[in-house]
Parts: sequence; structure tokens; C-alpha cells
Amino acid sequence: MLKQRTIQSLTKAVGVGLHSGQRVELTLRPAQPETGIVFRRVDLPVPVDIPITATAVTDTRLASTISNGGAKVYTVEHLMSACAGLGIDNMYVDITAQEVPILDGSASSFVFLLQSAGIVEQNAPKRFIRILKSVHVQEGEGESAKWARLDPHHGYKLTFEIDFHHPAVDQTGQRVVFDMDKDVYTRDIARARTFGFTKDVETMRANGLGMGGGLDNAIVMDDYKVLNSDGLRYDDEFVKHKILDAMGDLFLLGKPLLASYCAFRSGHAMNNKLLRELLSQPDSYETVTFQDIQQAPPGLAHLAPAW
Repeated sequence: MLKQRTIQSLTKAVGVGLHSGQRVELTLRPAQPETGIVFRRVDLPVPVDIPITATAVTDTRLASTISNGGAKVYTVEHLMSACAGLGIDNMYVDITAQEVPILDGSASSFVFLLQSAGIVEQNAPKRFIRILKSVHVQEGEGESAKWARLDPHHGYKLTFEIDFHHPAVDQTGQRVVFDMDKDVYTRDIARARTFGFTKDVETMRANGLGMGGGLDNAIVMDDYKVLNSDGLRYDDEFVKHKILDAMGDLFLLGKPLLASYCAFRSGHAMNNKLLRELLSQPDSYETVTFQDIQQAPPGLAHLAPAW
């Protein structure tokens, strides 16, 4: 039986929120089978649990925000991406502020935390959402078009293409295909950092966003070039970060996908729109388990190695 997974022991991190600039403590704790990933605002007078679901997403401006009543947690996608990449099904995320810490701007710090805590199998079947027919969402036409699609696939594959019309971005790879069966999340995707442009910083900060961003936790560009002295971690780091984000956004479905995801200029809003469109078509998916591990896609059947 292909089993559910959680972490073996408690682990903690301290950092600042990318948009809020607030100091935040994060504690990751093991959870029982069938719990899912549950964020818990422990700083509130009465702690509030926010279980992840596609419909818990209430804001997608520059990040994915989940809510339960008045309690919110911003910028969950990098941690969720690490959980997706390592196959974590069940975990409590205790948090002392309204935003997940940005740490180094990628998912690699979360990967380190999860692997340091240890990943263990649980005595319950791992449940997947298997796509049975294509689901597609699009906004705009022609030059302004952006879209995302899920297609049936025995495994998990993501294809992403960007189009920023910026000299520094245009010099790098614009399209990446990441296949869990052939590639390694921790090596190929997890280290890709979030990125932004100096021309947008003033507007963002006027709106209370980007308050904790800087060269130590993001790729920053002026009108022509990357300003980080150490350059890029990958030749195609920009589009790889979009795949990192997409993996986190799609895992907000609550279960791992058996699907091929393909997107052009998509973002948090489009990714959540795609999940909601999927859920609105009950005949387009089913929940499956694998009693025989040999029947499961190889990339999803084995724990990711440490890196």
C-alpha cells in the first residue's frame, strides 16, 4: 500500500513575512492520518485552525492567502510547494502572525526543515485526485491571454511558460517541463526564488505589501538587470519559481494530483481558478489509492532523497 506521510518530530523556524515585514515563528508538527495540512493561528486569543482546501483561498494578490472566518494566513505557497515536492500529507503548521516567513525566498529552507524533522509513513492509504478529463481556464485574448490546464496523466508533470518582456528575464529559459517521475524537486525546483522589480516596490509598499522583501530573500531587478550580487541559482530560475508556486497553489486542493498541468503566464489567481473549475466538474476527477505500490507512478511512490 502506498501510504500517507507526516513528519517524525516537531521543527521550528523564525523569519519575517515578505509582504507584512512582521517577525513570525513557525512550528511544524506531526499530524494523524487524514488530517491534511492545517495552519493554526496560535497568536490569536483563541487559536484558529485553517485547514487547506481550494475554497479556503480568499486572496491571490501576489501570494495565496487562506482564511477561516476572520483568521488568515498569507503567502502559504512556498511551504505548500515543499510539502507537495516531498509528499507530506498530514501536518500542523503553528504560526504566530498572519504570514508564513519568506526565509530565503524559495522552498529550499522548508525542504530542509521537513527533512530535518524526518518524513515517516503512516498506516493509511495515500489519496490522490486523478484527473479524468481536461479542465481549462483562460483570461484575455491574443497578446494578453493567460491560461492554465489540467489533463489526465499517470503521474505528476508541470509545464510552464513565462512572458515578461524584461531584458534580464528574456535572457533566461522561458519554458520548463518538470516531471516528478524523471526529475528531482529538491534539486531542480526547490531553490528557485521569488522575484520582483524595483519599479513595483514603491507601489507595493504604498499598499502595505513587500515590506519584508530584499536582496536576501528575492531576485530583484531594475529596468535592465538582476541586482543580486550572486546572480541566479538556475539559468531558468524565473520560470522554475513559477512552477514552484504552481505546485504549492495546486496542493491547496488538499490531496496530490495525478495530472499534467500546463500553463502560460498563470499565477496564484489563475491556479486557484483552475482548482475551483475542477471541483465544479465532479465527473472530471476521482479519488484513488494504490494498494499495490508497483501500480503507482514511480515519482510519487518513493520518499524524496535528502539533498
